[in-house]
Amino acid sequence: MARPQTPVSVTVLGECVADAFTDPARSGPGELALRALPGGGPANTAVALARLGTPTRFLGRFSTDVFGTLFRARLSASGVDLTGSVTAPEPSTLAVADLDETGQATYTFYADSAADWQWTDEELATTGWESAACLHTGSLALIRQSGGTRIEDHLAKAREHVTVSIDPNVRPLLVPPAAYRERLPHWCALADILRLSEDDLALLLPGVSPEEACDTWHAAGARLVVITLGGRGALASLDGHRVSVAAPAVDVIDTVGAGDSFTAGLLHRLAALGHLGGRLDALSLEDLTDACTFAARVAALTCSVSGANPPAADAVGLEAGVDGLLSRA
Repeated sequence: MARPQTPVSVTVLGECVADAFTDPARSGPGELALRALPGGGPANTAVALARLGTPTRFLGRFSTDVFGTLFRARLSASGVDLTGSVTAPEPSTLAVADLDETGQATYTFYADSAADWQWTDEELATTGWESAACLHTGSLALIRQSGGTRIEDHLAKAREHVTVSIDPNVRPLLVPPAAYRERLPHWCALADILRLSEDDLALLLPGVSPEEACDTWHAAGARLVVITLGGRGALASLDGHRVSVAAPAVDVIDTVGAGDSFTAGLLHRLAALGHLGGRLDALSLEDLTDACTFAARVAALTCSVSGANPPAADAVGLEAGVDGLLSRA
């Protein structure tokens, strides 16, 4: 197996979101208490990558409000490099989460004119990609305007130098699924890695099987497509060659951030195996299975705690690899 000689770095570009959860213990008659935690798909992925030990840089637009300060503190505390991020005058994005009895979250967003969507060409031009082997993005930052189209242009330029990873992370309450369907073929042409959930699949290609969806997105340009299937694990397709991995059994507290942690685990393991930095030309099905198995276990550990709180390597034995994680999960 190929192994990099020095740690491979990943740059994550996207939004931070304040996830507000109901707090029944502090709520009373006529009032609803909320507990706000820092989140957002790309930010969660950056935190998880850094905690796993991958050198990680996050490119975001941070508001000067109280949530912007919270976002910076969380990312920095996890070891994420914020060089290249922007201090913005616009407000932060807020999402109010409602958890069902299984821990699945649905969201109400407050995001109009938020800082996350206002990237300019000048800001993106100064972020650079020279030190990274992979640029990961997606979610709302890639679809909402005016910044989304500019990020697409940035990816087209960065692709000459780095592996590109995209997670659409469909949010139908904010953006109609039709808008994602329109842009997804273009994203596939830009992406080496496309990771999405079965919920995303149901919104993007209703009634289409995961295998058929993989073939559709391969035809549009994505070499590696990974569809996470919740408690049933994940399906990965490399140029049409499939592998499936199981999800380990854990006591699920909630699923907030699980998909983001899966993406981080996948990129972390692909980096460790020496596959980031190009077009995945040397990636074998054996290494793909290894990476997806590792990612599924990182996601499972995230589900075993409250909120988007991915595991740290030194806390759960991830330095030992998948076997070490299995022994602690």
